[in-house]
Amino acid sequence: MRLIIRIAKNELRYLFYSPIAWVVLLAFWVLIALDYFNTLHDMANVQEVMIKNSNPNWTWLPYTVTGKLFGGVYKTAVSYLYLFIPLLSMGLISREKNAGTIKLLYSSPTGIRQIVLGKYLGIMLYLLMLVSIVGIVMIVGVMDIHREDYGLFISGLIGFYLLACAYSAIGLFMSSISIHPVISAISTFMIIFLLDRIGMLWQQYDFIRDITWFLSLQNRTQKMISGLIVSRDIFYFLVIAFIFVSFTIIKLQSGRESRPWYIRTGRYVLVMTAALLTGYLTSRPVLMKYWDTTYTKGNTIPPELQKMLSAIGDSSLEVTLYVNLLSSSSTTTLGLPEMRNPSYLTQFWDRYLRFKPDIKFRYEYFYDIDPQTSDSAWLKIYPGKTIQQIALKAAERKDWDISQFKTPEEMRKIADLKKENYRMVMLLKYNGRTEVARTMNDPHCWPSEDNMASVFKRLLEPDKISKIYFLTGELERDIRKIGDRGYSKHTDKSNRFSIQNMGFDIDTLNLNTQEIPGDMATLVLADPIIDFSTGVQAKIKSYIDNGGNMMILGKPGKQSVLNPLLHQLGVQLMPGQLVQPTYDETPEKVICRTTPFVEKLSYLFNGAGFVGMPTVAAIETMHETKFTVKPLFYATPPGTWLKGGELIVDSTLPAFNVLAGDMLRDTFATSVQLTRNINKKEQRIILFGSADCISNLRSEPPFTLAGGADSWLTYNHFPVELSMTAPVDILLTVSERGAYVQKLLFIWILPGVLLLTAIILLIRRKRK
Repeated sequence: MRLIIRIAKNELRYLFYSPIAWVVLLAFWVLIALDYFNTLHDMANVQEVMIKNSNPNWTWLPYTVTGKLFGGVYKTAVSYLYLFIPLLSMGLISREKNAGTIKLLYSSPTGIRQIVLGKYLGIMLYLLMLVSIVGIVMIVGVMDIHREDYGLFISGLIGFYLLACAYSAIGLFMSSISIHPVISAISTFMIIFLLDRIGMLWQQYDFIRDITWFLSLQNRTQKMISGLIVSRDIFYFLVIAFIFVSFTIIKLQSGRESRPWYIRTGRYVLVMTAALLTGYLTSRPVLMKYWDTTYTKGNTIPPELQKMLSAIGDSSLEVTLYVNLLSSSSTTTLGLPEMRNPSYLTQFWDRYLRFKPDIKFRYEYFYDIDPQTSDSAWLKIYPGKTIQQIALKAAERKDWDISQFKTPEEMRKIADLKKENYRMVMLLKYNGRTEVARTMNDPHCWPSEDNMASVFKRLLEPDKISKIYFLTGELERDIRKIGDRGYSKHTDKSNRFSIQNMGFDIDTLNLNTQEIPGDMATLVLADPIIDFSTGVQAKIKSYIDNGGNMMILGKPGKQSVLNPLLHQLGVQLMPGQLVQPTYDETPEKVICRTTPFVEKLSYLFNGAGFVGMPTVAAIETMHETKFTVKPLFYATPPGTWLKGGELIVDSTLPAFNVLAGDMLRDTFATSVQLTRNINKKEQRIILFGSADCISNLRSEPPFTLAGGADSWLTYNHFPVELSMTAPVDILLTVSERGAYVQKLLFIWILPGVLLLTAIILLIRRKRK
């Protein structure tokens, strides 16, 4: 061991007697300093301006300042290693060959193993200096960030150093092959490039998919940079270092002895086999260990999801991915075999396998078209072709093997996916029950943790599944229409915020021809245009009298349709329409405030301060009512009043006119909740004065509005509220001036001192 340390010291001394080591140190310092201190100065400037001119309590929430600053630092450090390491390692062995000193080493009592390990230890010690540069920036970060997240420092440094050591082992081996340092450097770069890309090669073949994926360097440090240390990645770097250090020993040993080629080849094969076996075993989900170093545990699924996976216990959970070659979704390619490791298992399921490593995965590939949906576009592209012919054309265009895909007839014997429009979905089976986890038409594709929480809860607690019925028959809003007036966004299965992907079942109900079903959790009546028949009105009245929950959405001009029904609740829509004239918007678009009662309805309303309610009627409570009525949203003067006459929106802004029937009040309620205890439960009803507030025309807030209302009406069983820890490193402690001084010091002054030191030492060395 002493001899190994002596060789390492000598190698380290030689590095600093050459300009390469100093150039790498200086370049690395400048690159890290530029990334950190430029970002720091910009952030400090923004924070100072915002606190002074906008809000004294302003913070960087919901961002973690540590991650925002050091995420870029680590990415910079990692991204330039593939340039620096070949330069540092290219002469480790080839230098000895060129100088002829390799023969002296061979003839000395020093063993080959000691020589190789000593030189590798020397380069590892040099790499600690690169780590120390990042460490210096971290020390500065501790002073710059209020309550910094230490975990990100630890995981990032570990990932950076392990990657550098793996690169160095590759460079060591390449240096032993060639006597020319430049060729060694180029070869090192090529091997690193190959390992970075090999994970995308041959992923369509089951036999070698896991082998090439394990060998891949791609994104190995990304999780560590984000604060998650995984035993699989630690073993990967150790295995890569073991492979190339062992290869170096075998290569040099071959130069000292005369052995048949198959003996030499067998040594390489033995090392590779042992390494791959170790890598395969340590990458099995059952054997993997995780450490989320972040304060917020942002790399870990929430406790609620952990409990659900724990509740499944030793029971088998089977997940089948169904991928349709002819799906209209642009995300279908993420489900193909070549994307199984990079996307499906690693990006999506890895977080869940951490807590249930025995999940069984199956895959079904097929092609099918439903002419009644948008998939009929294929029939327009290839008119007169059969489904099989269209599938063959689609496979040829994308260079896919059509034999991997089942025919429609074969697939329909396995599963009927017509209700899912033959899109890419996952079917989860547990205890004889099956639930659908849908993919989405957005860049993320896979379901979110909120979506998966609803799926798991439906599997574990089928008795709590809620079914919502939308009334039809009186020209109500249609849940399938995609126009401005429709509600399709709330029922679109490819939209991750739709109520179906929150855990609810939905259906339509026409009381002219149907009776109230027994499995109904809540009833939605959205903007009926024609008067109810006596029979329909009696059915709704009976449903309410028996304690049924309901959401009612009205609209100005149709008060006469809804008010007869609302009178039995003790409320009504006031005549006229609320207006809020502004310079930028037409007057019928009213911005309403929330009351303290809103956040008590559902966690989806947390932080909701305002909501847009276009074309809204005011709501008033009558003197006699059996319900407790509480306002949820309201509009206030002086900018808002109730217009009694006709409203013209494409002319000049309307003026308040008492003679025309306009009315002013302290507040106008635009939505109310009604509750009472009946039949040993709390009956819940929500009334909105605007049916457009959750229409397709509205964007994000209405999703919260509809989802939060549905959640409260079904007693908050769905969606599942997931616990999230807020970051604490939400402010910088450094001023803009202080950040600027640090920027000058670390980008210009200290690198200048380092450069001057290197010049002096190298000149003195040259004179000697």
